[in-house]
Amino acid sequence: MISVKDAEGIPYEAIKHSGVYGIKKITEDQSKRITVSYSYFQPNGGAEMSSSDKERVYYIVSGSVTVNGEGEKHVLNPGDVIYIAPGEERDMVINGGRPAEALVFIVSP
Repeated sequence: MISVKDAEGIPYEAIKHSGVYGIKKITEDQSKRITVSYSYFQPNGGAEMSSSDKERVYYIVSGSVTVNGEGEKHVLNPGDVIYIAPGEERDMVINGGRPAEALVFIVSP
């Protein structure tokens, strides 16, 4: 088992993101295929359009986030979850001029 306390983790900068501070809570070095991170998005922060070869799940803890994909738009609020498949392009925009927080699960193939 792996237990990580609230103030613990490894700070990181997310590639192709702006106005985001991330803390890796569980890394692939500790597990076999999953990384669990907590992301703090500043007002008007987000992520540019891109894709990944990994599965991603975002659980919105606070704030409001819009995730745009090819021909689709998802407005997410606290308690909402979105699954992003490998190779699926998406961008993210933080809504309402307020910060947002998300728990992020990244699963490697």
